[in-house]
Amino acid sequence: MKKLLSIAGSDPSSGAGIQVDLKTFQALGVFGMAIPAALTVQNSEGVFRVEPLPGRLLSSQLDALLSDIKPDAIKTGMLLTRQNVDAVAKTVKKFRVRNLVIDPVLRSSSGKMLMQLDAIEALRKKLIPLARVVTPNVPEAEALSGMSIRSDQDMDFAAGKILDSGPSYVLIKGGHRRGPATDTLYGGKTVLTFSTSRRKGEFHGTGCVLSSALAVFIAVGFPVEKAVEKAKLFVDKLLRTAKPVGESRARYFHF
Repeated sequence: MKKLLSIAGSDPSSGAGIQVDLKTFQALGVFGMAIPAALTVQNSEGVFRVEPLPGRLLSSQLDALLSDIKPDAIKTGMLLTRQNVDAVAKTVKKFRVRNLVIDPVLRSSSGKMLMQLDAIEALRKKLIPLARVVTPNVPEAEALSGMSIRSDQDMDFAAGKILDSGPSYVLIKGGHRRGPATDTLYGGKTVLTFSTSRRKGEFHGTGCVLSSALAVFIAVGFPVEKAVEKAKLFVDKLLRTAKPVGESRARYFHF
């Protein structure tokens, strides 16, 4: 039985964060575990407040869990503080976690900052070098690379800068660009693109589900390239049946 761990923020509406990560793990047939790195005040209309779990407490939870149950892959989402980034990096090294998928959540779709500035630097220097795959969207790739992305060439250069910091692969998600929903994978022997039709509407938790599914498919033994393809198709299938659950127009995934 494969075991997956999510370290991310808690979303009370269960459309994103550790709640939707656990749903994804369950849907894909693995044993899911979760540790919150932060608590949020949010609903379908947006994020209104965030509070971090103390880094010392996060570290204690990680030590207790991994000393008993070592996950086959870890997925991280919102970590919020430098202390939390440090705690995760220390744990990954201590327990020699091989399959680390980082979804570098920096800002909510409603504009709320979900990672403090010194945490972004710690993420870049301490955690990303340990990753098997990093899955930024375009704004996140800009923040991590320190450059603007206006063209395909810019995206290639930005991915190269992120790869220089040490991860095995970088998957830049194209949801913020026009045209088909195209994600581009850098690393390995070639650059690969994965495209699906762009679905109309606003969706909540897409990046969380993609990175969680990617972690699952890597953990069960698929090469990263195939794991990305399968995760992309899994998300596209869910997009077709997503529905609003609150007062906003944001659609939530139904598993």
